[in-house]
Amino acid sequence: MKFVLSFLLFISAAAASQTVYIVRHAEKAAQAPNMSSDVPLSEARVKRAEALKNLLLNKKIAYIFSTDKIRTKSTAKPLSDAIGVPVDLYNNDTLLKFIERVKALKKNVLIIGHSNTIDDIANALCGEKKVPNDFADTDYDNLLVVKFKKKKILFEHKTYGAETQ
Repeated sequence: MKFVLSFLLFISAAAASQTVYIVRHAEKAAQAPNMSSDVPLSEARVKRAEALKNLLLNKKIAYIFSTDKIRTKSTAKPLSDAIGVPVDLYNNDTLLKFIERVKALKKNVLIIGHSNTIDDIANALCGEKKVPNDFADTDYDNLLVVKFKKKKILFEHKTYGAETQ
């Protein structure tokens, strides 16, 4: 009987938790004069996308969201391919709707955005300002983690991959 009760408590605790990982896309290539602003990842920095994959490979990611830019989708691709979870697109102009959608999923999520949006996403998920400003244009190694455990919201600001300036 104790085993069954313990098992049920474990299952309900697991079901009541969700972790959302939020990152900026990996380093982008330099924009050539005749190139659109939708530039791909730099060749040398494809490693950051691989580092993200390795970090999150066993985190039970059920959903991956990206903006519709080459650099964000390319950052998501290694993990998406490794775990078989497709990349769904979101729009920054519908951020509040998107946040409610993520919260309703009740499963672990990866969101890949931009230096001027990942702070807004983390703050909206937390319901308060945890990240004070946009990130610098040269800053790529931030990993924002929002955990929902029962009625608590926990926030962590970490880094991953090679350190950026």
